[in-house]
Amino acid sequence: MGEANKEKRDVAASFICVGESRMRTVHRVNLLGVKISTLSLIGTVNFIAESVGAREMVAISPSPVYTVMQGHERPEVRAALNSNLATPDGMPVVWALRVLGHRAERVYGPDLMLAVCERSAREGWSHFFFGGASGVAEMLAAEMRRRFPALTVAGVLCPPFRALTSEEEEAMLAHLNGSGAQIVWVGLGSPKQDLWMAQYRPRLRPPVLVGVGAAFDFFTGRTPQAPRWMRRGGLEWLFRLASEPRRLWRRYVIYNPKFVWEVTRQRLGLRRYE
Repeated sequence: MGEANKEKRDVAASFICVGESRMRTVHRVNLLGVKISTLSLIGTVNFIAESVGAREMVAISPSPVYTVMQGHERPEVRAALNSNLATPDGMPVVWALRVLGHRAERVYGPDLMLAVCERSAREGWSHFFFGGASGVAEMLAAEMRRRFPALTVAGVLCPPFRALTSEEEEAMLAHLNGSGAQIVWVGLGSPKQDLWMAQYRPRLRPPVLVGVGAAFDFFTGRTPQAPRWMRRGGLEWLFRLASEPRRLWRRYVIYNPKFVWEVTRQRLGLRRYE
């Protein structure tokens, strides 16, 4: 057990130094130990544009309640999120930031993908779609090209749902690095995609990584998306729970109340974070 804990601490420490100079330009709020950006959706798109232009390595982690709570409870996830640019993906996270006295708006992963792809069609940025079940990355690339005909797709790849061998890992990195992509959309589910981005970012040439797991299934029609009024009202979790109760019940039934409790403690000063 001691060796396992030491390994987690070592992994967490390895994430912290990555991308720090880029993060210093962004105001972030410490929410339950996780540093959440207060950039707007447009501000995040501009941040991505600047990173592509300067070829500065960054990773974006849209973070709903579940992701924030994983960061709150797991040091290695917290370190990964804090080395990435975590954005308030869910309305409850936005409300928590406001309760703590900060201006914030939702930077929802699927909306971020659409906004970046729309701008990319004008700017000429190239995209790589990485993740999803078999065939989903190809379907997503086709859907984005349907919506934005001028979009450049550099490649797609669906990794196996298991640990990679060293040969598979090298082949994956060669595929991504040889694609010429400037933005990689990572759809592995949270927090796996956040850990993946933090781990591999130093070895990747594409300057921008964005973790948007749910967008892979939403835009390919594999999973229904909540109506916009539910998304705006902070009820998307209820829609998703009703759609996939067996898979998601722990995420919402357990972690949503824990999130409210921990935010209340932070707001009252009963729990403090650096």
